[in-house]
Amino acid sequence: MIADVLSDATARMQKAVEVAKDDFATVRTGRANPQLFQKILVSYYGTPTPLSQLASLQNPEARTLVVTPYDKGALRDIEQAIRDTPNLGANPTNDGNIIRVTLPELTEERRKEFVKLVRSKAEDARVSVRNIRRKAKDDLDALKGELGDDEVARGEKELEQVTKAHVDQIDDALKRKETELLEV
Repeated sequence: MIADVLSDATARMQKAVEVAKDDFATVRTGRANPQLFQKILVSYYGTPTPLSQLASLQNPEARTLVVTPYDKGALRDIEQAIRDTPNLGANPTNDGNIIRVTLPELTEERRKEFVKLVRSKAEDARVSVRNIRRKAKDDLDALKGELGDDEVARGEKELEQVTKAHVDQIDDALKRKETELLEV
């Protein structure tokens, strides 16, 4: 019973860490990266559709991405979605077949803004992990009637260790991303 609660909490916390790392990947560093466009949703015939399902992305140069839509009819919608994406500062140009997206050079001020953004994403991930811990602790407290207090207390200690390990993983990913952002 306790093992089930702990394994479920561990799996959910690991998923929260993965989501945080994916969020970090969408924040731009010095080089253009197709992952920056991972979360862009394009209004495709009225339905929000991920850009990766509508087009292929290539990275020919350090600050340029080429978006090749599978359906030429979606060209304008894709261009508009890229232009409207916050925190990207991208300037897409459309030549009728492909979209070239040129990303501006990162200034010191912009890098600091991105560090703040990444820190807020890390804090959201930490809150998510703590919410998972709270739910698992409630589940453990519900088991107190069936199991001994000592077993539940041991389970809670294990839960704290698992929580700390996952929060540390988020902090490590945050440090790596901050270093990457502030590197000129």
